[in-house]
Amino acid sequence: MKEKNSSGSIRNGSELAALRDEITDFNLRILDLLNRRAGVVRQVREFKERHAMDMFSPSREKEMLDILVEANRGPFDDSAVRHLFREVFRTSLGMMESPGEKRLVVSRGAGCPDVVVRVGDREVGRAPIIIAGPCSVEDREQMDMVGGALSRLGVGFLRGGAFKPRTSPYSFQGLGEEGVLMLEEVGRRHGMATVSEVVDTRTVSLMAEHVDLLQVGSRNMANYELLKEVAGTGKPVLLKRGFAATLNEFMRAAEYLASAGNENLILCERGIRSFERETRFTLDLSAVPLLKSMCRLPVIVDVSHAAGRRDVIPALARAALAAGAHGVMIEVHPNPVLARSDSQQQLDLEQFEAFLDSVETFLKPSSQA
Repeated sequence: MKEKNSSGSIRNGSELAALRDEITDFNLRILDLLNRRAGVVRQVREFKERHAMDMFSPSREKEMLDILVEANRGPFDDSAVRHLFREVFRTSLGMMESPGEKRLVVSRGAGCPDVVVRVGDREVGRAPIIIAGPCSVEDREQMDMVGGALSRLGVGFLRGGAFKPRTSPYSFQGLGEEGVLMLEEVGRRHGMATVSEVVDTRTVSLMAEHVDLLQVGSRNMANYELLKEVAGTGKPVLLKRGFAATLNEFMRAAEYLASAGNENLILCERGIRSFERETRFTLDLSAVPLLKSMCRLPVIVDVSHAAGRRDVIPALARAALAAGAHGVMIEVHPNPVLARSDSQQQLDLEQFEAFLDSVETFLKPSSQA
């Protein structure tokens, strides 16, 4: 009896194995047919691209499903057939609409050197640099005091906002063209490269004529028409991360500039919005090494806007530089109490000099030249 059961089990096991082998054979044949079908789908995509046709055709999908259902002889019922082939069609449509993610111009790849951005006779992307100056250009005396002091301390980049995108329409909006010309004048007088924000496509040519490094701020990171216009100037661009943007979105914003032929780009982490209220934003230090691993562009950090308060700025700057940032941006004002914008996050000249001492170990002598 045991022998009979044993031989029966062996026979049953062999029968099951044969059935499984048959299913495996069907799986492989189906896979081969699906891949061959995918090759034809690619040809359809190319044809539709050449003739500017829509990739998705609902009527064509319905026609194919109706043919399959009519040809169905079971054991799958008609609803199962529709479900199975809708998945095939959905995957095929994905191939047609996204034939493969194009490699970003700004992304890091084998054999692609890191970008070193030239701003006048200065470089960003080698030794760490410091960009400093007031939040807003307010008058010539203010700018001359700051420019002279920063220049004597060896800082080579002078920032100052002339067109100010403010949360409240009643806040100081900047001096506009007058502020741009003041910034240019002071920068030239003290031998400093100038940095200022572009906020509108209508003022891009003005800014490009008078400013050395064009800044696109957080609120405009996704203003793609502005990015295209700025890219067309050929001037170096400092692009700030949107305060609600992922790193992937940030990279693609940079791609708008690079794909237009302008790779003179500097990325700037400036803090992201979170539930924390002790600081103005939450500085995402992980963005520095991550961006450096993802792309070839220099990465700097605006610690003033991230903090929104002057007391933690030195610590954040040291952390940013330790994380590998190519530089930091700091807001400096002769008398922050009287500043017309962001007074609580600007250092006075004495505090800035102390700040330089606190980050000295992270800077090489040539970094401020």
